[in-house]
Amino acid sequence: MRSFEPERLDDAGFLTEGDPEGMLPSVATSGAQVRTSHRAALEAGVARLSAEGRPRALVVAGMGGSALAGDMLAAVCGGGVPIPIVTVRSYRLPGWVGAADLVVAVSSSGATEETTALALEAVRRGSRLVTVGRPGSPLAAIAEQSSGLHLPVVPVAGAVGGPRANLWGTTMPLLAMASALGLADIGQDAVEAAAARLEDIAHRCRPSSESFINPGKTLALELAGTIPMIWGTSAIATAAAHRLASQLNVNAKYPAIWGEIPEANHDQIEALDGPLAERDIFGDSPSMGLRLFVLRDLDEHPQVGKRRVNSVRIANDRGVPVSEMTAEGAHPLERLASLVGLADYGSVYLALGFGIDPAPVSAVVELKSRISQ
Repeated sequence: MRSFEPERLDDAGFLTEGDPEGMLPSVATSGAQVRTSHRAALEAGVARLSAEGRPRALVVAGMGGSALAGDMLAAVCGGGVPIPIVTVRSYRLPGWVGAADLVVAVSSSGATEETTALALEAVRRGSRLVTVGRPGSPLAAIAEQSSGLHLPVVPVAGAVGGPRANLWGTTMPLLAMASALGLADIGQDAVEAAAARLEDIAHRCRPSSESFINPGKTLALELAGTIPMIWGTSAIATAAAHRLASQLNVNAKYPAIWGEIPEANHDQIEALDGPLAERDIFGDSPSMGLRLFVLRDLDEHPQVGKRRVNSVRIANDRGVPVSEMTAEGAHPLERLASLVGLADYGSVYLALGFGIDPAPVSAVVELKSRISQ
């Protein structure tokens, strides 16, 4: 079993050697991704969607980080959005999807098996189609052949790792699209605020910044040796909770549980009375135990606020450690960026603390190879 060695996080040489594909520098490009991807969507003609009228529903088709872009879209648009925004992670569209709906197929590579299947199904059903992916990809070809709109995922210098490290490359085209359809107010000021927020996080989480003042390294230290249960207090915070759990899986190869208050108060909270919440202070060896991570948003329902406070108290009463992260910024997009940026750094630093290269996804590659035979 690998052990987490905190001193690795402040060893500049190790951080470079342990991250040969440059996941840390890639995360640092997030601010540039926001600006570049938003500008590319505008240049690709996303504004033309406004002339075609508002669809009955907006269906985002994607997998992994590309699907999370759909959740982030819905979170930024908020509860007052006038049409349903649904994310589909599957090989089939829901039966109700038809000609009145807009299907947005998202894949960073433009070649994800499930996503291309859904794009083709949308064409067969007569749905309006927008694709988001690499130029010249299978998704781009489907959009061209069906007279749909393709929004490019533009590579940013220094970004590697697909949607794991290029999440904003798939998210910003969706937000530009939502703005064109009148589903959210995402102007240049909001885009710049989010980009600036991510750049500030990159500065504070830079490898040369020591653990005691580096929020990304601090998050990794709090995660190490625990089974993280990550709860969000709003749609924005929950999208970030999902992102943190997913990044822990793929970057650090580490398990995590995520949920949303109030739903998590009806099931996951019971884990605080279970065997993984117990601490053996006299044990000979360290044991994995629960740690509650609460991602807070400024815009949370009053009852959610009460539930959050009391959930933390219940965890503390049982000796379960709690970490709280609070979104920062005025616009929903900026608040989302403030949480996601920190989550991305924390997951990479956790991997490096365990001596794990965060870039490879060997199990994913093996599974794809097996099912293709």
